[in-house]
Amino acid sequence: MWTPNEIASLCYEHYRNRLPKQGKPEPNREWTLVAAVVKIQPIGGQPCDCRDEQEQVTKEVVSMGTGTKCIGQSKMRKSGDILNDSHAEVIARRSFQRYLLHQLYLAAALKEDSIFVPGTLKGLWKLKPDLSFVFFSSHTPCGDASIIPMLEFEDQPCCPVSRDWAHNPSVEARGNLEATEDKRKCKDLDSPVAKKMRLQPRTPARKVANGEAHLQSSGDQESSPVLPRVGSSNLTSEEPATAAGMAPSGAKVVDVYRTGAKCVPGEAGDSGKPGAAYHRVGLLRVKPGRGDRTCSMSCSDKLARWNVLGCQGSLLMHFLEEPIYLSAVVIGKCPYSQEAMWRALTGRCQNISALPKGFGVQEVKIQQSDLLFEQSRCAVQTKRADSPGRLVPCGAAISWSAVPEQPLDVTANGFPQGTTKKGISSLQARSRISKVELFRSFQKLLSSISEDKWPDSLRMQKLETYQEYKEAASAYQEAWSTLRKHAFGSWIRNPPDYHQFK
Repeated sequence: MWTPNEIASLCYEHYRNRLPKQGKPEPNREWTLVAAVVKIQPIGGQPCDCRDEQEQVTKEVVSMGTGTKCIGQSKMRKSGDILNDSHAEVIARRSFQRYLLHQLYLAAALKEDSIFVPGTLKGLWKLKPDLSFVFFSSHTPCGDASIIPMLEFEDQPCCPVSRDWAHNPSVEARGNLEATEDKRKCKDLDSPVAKKMRLQPRTPARKVANGEAHLQSSGDQESSPVLPRVGSSNLTSEEPATAAGMAPSGAKVVDVYRTGAKCVPGEAGDSGKPGAAYHRVGLLRVKPGRGDRTCSMSCSDKLARWNVLGCQGSLLMHFLEEPIYLSAVVIGKCPYSQEAMWRALTGRCQNISALPKGFGVQEVKIQQSDLLFEQSRCAVQTKRADSPGRLVPCGAAISWSAVPEQPLDVTANGFPQGTTKKGISSLQARSRISKVELFRSFQKLLSSISEDKWPDSLRMQKLETYQEYKEAASAYQEAWSTLRKHAFGSWIRNPPDYHQFK
């Protein structure tokens, strides 16, 4: 089929060759993150779930995003023309939605070859049965998945992470590259990192690892033991607040990587204690802002939501018989824990049942590559050595979609790069993956299809605003309501008046 390194290599090559210089980090001064969606299709029409590991497949990047920023609450706009969240994973997913819209247009309006085939119900479509999609990110998602242990080392360069440790309800994490930006320097990932840490009184400084877990890079998910269920709803401030127990390998957890994402109001909250008791795991978190709090949920939370509701969003569900799910998530070389990834993306939603037909908690395959992204913070830090000046995250974000017209979109602060204050409300000042532009593409799709061929959800009522179209996707909204009820009750939702544009 494919390996994590093949997926990472394909995405890095696409980044180098297909993305413009504009929007990329300034050499030796800036870093960024990259994420992508890769289409997997067996050669010869064999189904993607074929058990033959040697089955040949084609791999194609269909969307890509870069970025590390999101805007504060005070900069949000009710016109839908600004990108609230420009983290790479979110840009890649919105770019994927643009790709899906184009593929639906090919199938429904132009009757041309597409990834979609007619569904069983009138006006609905479904993916070709041999297709699947793999999500790639050069770094672990910010939030819960980045709360990773630091282990005491003796002879081994890296220890596997304890599954028991990953489900302790209170742990600390240090150095999430998406959130803490300039606070720490990153050492060479191929050598142990010696750090002095304050532990218990009279405890000497210890050697700890960088958190990377090579041993998980190609593990068989099906052979793993069943993991305990972890959800934010069952975590309380009275529960144990330590992660300094011994791992099965004999390496002691001496600290953990911290995420800059903050617990949402209504959650139990982090303890803030020093050492391995700083964070609680399994909680919903919002991305940090510089002074101005954001309303953007962490990438860990968003990936967990996509794993239940699909990546297509509510608008596209009007045309789809079932959600578009990711079959796998591949992470590049970085501090990593297989257990933390499982907990963040899947484990928190294990108790959810009674979802509408077609929706479900997916057992997504999670793997890590050992290929480092060349413009990651760690890679740039290693190259620049003792260069003067501070290493900072790149302020721009790049969107790329596999569409024939204007596939690229470079933004900064939520608007196309170069947008002036005077030009903010113009049509030229809209990102092609902003809410209003994706809605415009959806309306274009709708207008290209005769009304008698529309799905029932669109023919039964007159809809005008973005909010009305979203709410009319009843199965999707029911699934989202169930997810919030059972797992994500504290999820921050934008008020309806931010979705009233037409």
